[in-house]
Amino acid sequence: MVTGSKIGGESDRSAKHLLLKSKKAVQRYYFDHNASTPVSQEVLEAMLPVMTEVFGNPSSIHHYGQAARAKLDHARRQVAALLHCSDSEIVFTSGGTESDNLAILGIAAGGHVITTAIEHPAVLASADQRSVTRIPVDRSGVVDPDAIRRAIRPDTKLITVMHVNNEIGTIQPVEQIGRIAKEAGIAFHSDGVQAAGKVAIDVRAIHADIYAISGHKIYAPKGTGALFIRKGLELRAQVHGGSHEGRFRAGTQNVAGAVALGAAAQWITEHAAAEWPGLAALRDRLEHGILRRVGDAHVNAAGSARAPNVTNIRFDGIDSEALLIALDLRGFAVSAGSACSSGAQEPSPMLIAIGLTREQAKSSIRFSLGRSNDAAQVDLLIDAVVACVAHLRKLAPAYA
Repeated sequence: MVTGSKIGGESDRSAKHLLLKSKKAVQRYYFDHNASTPVSQEVLEAMLPVMTEVFGNPSSIHHYGQAARAKLDHARRQVAALLHCSDSEIVFTSGGTESDNLAILGIAAGGHVITTAIEHPAVLASADQRSVTRIPVDRSGVVDPDAIRRAIRPDTKLITVMHVNNEIGTIQPVEQIGRIAKEAGIAFHSDGVQAAGKVAIDVRAIHADIYAISGHKIYAPKGTGALFIRKGLELRAQVHGGSHEGRFRAGTQNVAGAVALGAAAQWITEHAAAEWPGLAALRDRLEHGILRRVGDAHVNAAGSARAPNVTNIRFDGIDSEALLIALDLRGFAVSAGSACSSGAQEPSPMLIAIGLTREQAKSSIRFSLGRSNDAAQVDLLIDAVVACVAHLRKLAPAYA
């Protein structure tokens, strides 16, 4: 019994040692900024005092309420400056999904909607509540504005086309599409969730009537967002109650969240343009490094104009989920597609829409860079991709 106890103790110690070894801290690197971003220090510093000190209801007329109202108004001006519109045209929401739902369901009641095959699920699911035409895109992931024009019907109420695609980063010709909508007297909505902070935005220049952004994509907290609604546009509220947010969205405002979004918007207004060339250089470094060292690797939509921070790369013979897990074990956070569709067994509809086969779509990985990444991290990621792909291909007889 004593001997058995001793052996059992040694086995327990060995098992614990292996468990601790497997849980040994791994240096981690984040390359999934299109899914979400960390809250920046500037945003946190602006937000925290509001959470603890400015607790009044911004609809109240006393001192505490007016202090909250002042913070809310300032944040509205900051977001308006980012989008180049009037602060009276900004409605605070809980994020991109709510903004897109409010835009589409609020404008297109009983009417026809034109959209593309590669929109975010928040747009497609909302458009599906109406009569909808989905316009295909080419292999570069870009929609033809003339195809949008040809799809217009007498009952068309809304054209909705995203500004920047969330999976491959393609930039759509929104200015041309907005002009087509304006000439036809049709409202134009653009999902700008992945555009904010990555490309210049001017809602007047693209003739947008409605434009959506989300806080957690631009270093503000989750649960914050905004919708530009052009002055004079008739749009039905989807949340009913009080007269908050110009009667477009009832409910006491999240002042701290709005302040956070405003601070994030101001940072972009002041600094983002200087950041974009560096992000593009890192993205190119990543692509060139992988393509040079990994055979049968391809950049999806390589020929199109793209946001500077994202690349979507296909690795023939590799299951994207297996590669994602392998990279995560090495400390690298990447994505196999839209975060809103994670866990789905089917390949990305967006990648299918640009002409990839099911197998090709299921062998694609999205890498999205942000402020925390640098050249050293990119080089480490390249090394990890090379090693993981080589290992996984050895385990895949079909590839050989």
